[in-house]
Amino acid sequence: MSAPPPPPVHPYLDHPAPLAFAHRGGAADGLENTLAAFRRAVDLGYRYLETDVHLTSDGVLVAFHDATLDRVTDARGAIADLPWSEVSRARVAGREPVSTFAELLAAFPGARWNVDVKAEAAAGPLLDAIRTADAWDRVCAGSFSEARVARLRALAGPRLATSLGTRGVAGLRLRSFGGRPLERLPARLLDAAVRRGAVCVQVPERVAGVPVADRRFIDAAHRRGLQVHVWTINDPRRMTALLDLGVDGIMTDHIEALRTVLSERGTWWTRR
Repeated sequence: MSAPPPPPVHPYLDHPAPLAFAHRGGAADGLENTLAAFRRAVDLGYRYLETDVHLTSDGVLVAFHDATLDRVTDARGAIADLPWSEVSRARVAGREPVSTFAELLAAFPGARWNVDVKAEAAAGPLLDAIRTADAWDRVCAGSFSEARVARLRALAGPRLATSLGTRGVAGLRLRSFGGRPLERLPARLLDAAVRRGAVCVQVPERVAGVPVADRRFIDAAHRRGLQVHVWTINDPRRMTALLDLGVDGIMTDHIEALRTVLSERGTWWTRR
């Protein structure tokens, strides 16, 4: 029998699981991380929105995935090297302006934000934006950088929800296999991360073809009070399989598809 999902340990997780995350607002339509994309997701019923943040050269925190403007806008250049006056003129897909994170917090006061902190320089300004908006209950921060996650926890304390860092995820994967040597090896690192504010673990379904989000991993997370959110799942069959395994949240580019899957399972209404 699988371990039951943990009760919420932070207000960020106060919605009944499974949680539906609009990845970059629903990147499938080409308008990723824009106000228009997030508005469309919210209009569909999404209350959990995923985004990324970078910092301009003059200190403006923007919602943007890449380090440069080149891939998705009609402009070019590294965001860290450009002032906001230039970044603000760029248009995603030639149509939509780049949004500041403060703008998004204000535009959707009922939304929960999952934020991937893409640059070290963005960490402090992210906390400033959360503090100014008094949005501690509705932001979860994470990063591929273990040190960046640790810095966010150290600066903000338990009022900020974070996902488990990369070493913590590795430790949880090892502990999920069982056996005393594997239990001892990552115990100190993993337990410390949980105590310092990690409320969830956010992982891909597989890495290099090797399953990550399997039942043992999910059960190991649940036993330690951590929800499991899986990214980025766009195939309805994989969404269904993961929900059957007991994941607590799914991030998707195809927001209509995930809404349909959850509606068919009778769980979409909990998001409204």
